[in-house]
Amino acid sequence: MPASLPLYQIDAFADRLFAGNPAAVCPLDAWLPERVMQDIATENNLSETAYMVPRGNDFDIRWFTPKAEIELAGHPTLAAAYLILTRLQPSRATVRFHSRKGDVIDVVRDGDVFSMDFPARPAKPAGDLPAVGRALGADAAEYLMGRDAVAVFDREEQVRALAPDFGKVAALGYHGVLVTAPGRDCDFVSRFFVPNMGINEDPVTGSTHCTLIPFWAARLGKDELFARQVSARGGEIFCRHRGERVTIGGRAVLYMEGRIFL
Repeated sequence: MPASLPLYQIDAFADRLFAGNPAAVCPLDAWLPERVMQDIATENNLSETAYMVPRGNDFDIRWFTPKAEIELAGHPTLAAAYLILTRLQPSRATVRFHSRKGDVIDVVRDGDVFSMDFPARPAKPAGDLPAVGRALGADAAEYLMGRDAVAVFDREEQVRALAPDFGKVAALGYHGVLVTAPGRDCDFVSRFFVPNMGINEDPVTGSTHCTLIPFWAARLGKDELFARQVSARGGEIFCRHRGERVTIGGRAVLYMEGRIFL
């Protein structure tokens, strides 16, 4: 195991520092022991830490929250692509990642926007979910179920005003609770609560848009959408519905570069 490792912290889905979602990115020559990768992610205490290892011209990628490894993540993938395409290999305009589960994620740089190709994950109607409403402190107009429980509200103001009981959200046993509504100056807004993964509220989440894009594309009758995640930090997401795939795009800003000493 190397004595030290490079580490970058990048604000993803942001066009300025101190906005969007900060991700740690750790480029590796070979995988570290899982316990070490989890300990680093816990020490970083960010929503996710991404690790990547070269695979020819591509990269294998893995993502860890402060509590566990996860199978798919958007904002640290955006951060990793930003790092490769602007600093590590700036002559390139595209990069391909391979997840541990087998997903292939292509990222294309167009100016300062990085567009990621992800699988669509439509959610299904779930009827009434009163326990979700109690955990959120407000009843939604509609509930869906996919990887996460999804609460659909009528107005952006309702989503912004939510003050969940995170103990109750965790007790629901879902991966997370996703809330969404039509936006005032965008197509839709969202927030995402994930206390079981060590994140009460994720500032900006790429993977939830694998569910949100198909829903709002059908609801609004359009395939090109602009979204905001209305957490305290906030973020902008450029979206496209493409049937079984979705495009999730955003900007990124480098905040910090350093080394981890093991």
